[in-house]
Amino acid sequence: MTEERAEKFLELFNKGKEFTEELLRENQRLRYRIATLETGSTAGFDEEVQRLRAEVQQLTEENRRIGQRFKEVEEENKDFANRYIEVEEQNNNLANLYVASYQLHSTLDFREVIQIVQEIVINLIGAESFAILLLDEKTNELKTIASEGEDVMPGIESISTRLGDGIMGGVARTGESYYINQDMEGGKVTLEKPLAAVPLKIKEHVIGLVVIYKLLQQKDSFSAVDYELFSLLAAHAATAIFSSKLYSQSERKLNTIQSFLDLLTTTS
Repeated sequence: MTEERAEKFLELFNKGKEFTEELLRENQRLRYRIATLETGSTAGFDEEVQRLRAEVQQLTEENRRIGQRFKEVEEENKDFANRYIEVEEQNNNLANLYVASYQLHSTLDFREVIQIVQEIVINLIGAESFAILLLDEKTNELKTIASEGEDVMPGIESISTRLGDGIMGGVARTGESYYINQDMEGGKVTLEKPLAAVPLKIKEHVIGLVVIYKLLQQKDSFSAVDYELFSLLAAHAATAIFSSKLYSQSERKLNTIQSFLDLLTTTS
């Protein structure tokens, strides 16, 4: 009886041992499986991370390209806006010059023509202090016939210089405009050295000058449009001044002749 119990106990022990060994083997197998799965998951995760990183880098590069293109378009828009403003300013100035030219050629009164030229120099060019000089071809002297801003540049109302002498005389001889686009502080602009001297020409024949000494406070310097306006103004103003001067001289001669004829008629 005792032997049977011992055998059964031994059998039961052996089965327990086998069961325990089986559990250990299964546990080891499960641990290996878990380790394998964990290793596989990490690799998959790393691949996903790499893919996402590649997408992020691609999107970043695309964003950079879009940002660069946006800046280029923005600069182009600014450039177009600036050009539009310049063109609009040119159109306005040309329209004003057309009106001014019409006014210049609408009268043959010498004083009215000179007054219109002064208004053009003030309103279109933006000059505060300037003088209009005419050339006396008999004496070859340039003399002031009209001026503005004598308080800024004393003496401009009585400028007198000979053809070929100094800056103004040189401009009158060569017919080439003179400019110094600089700040007038520090004595850089003087009576003999103006800010600008523009010849009044009929073709190549110079009849006088527009001499500028100071611009209006709201205008710092000459612009590209101003140089074009100077050229157009010089031609139109010269023609108007020359025509009105000839007309005035002819009218005076006509009046003199008429007075002489009236005197002869009365005497007869």
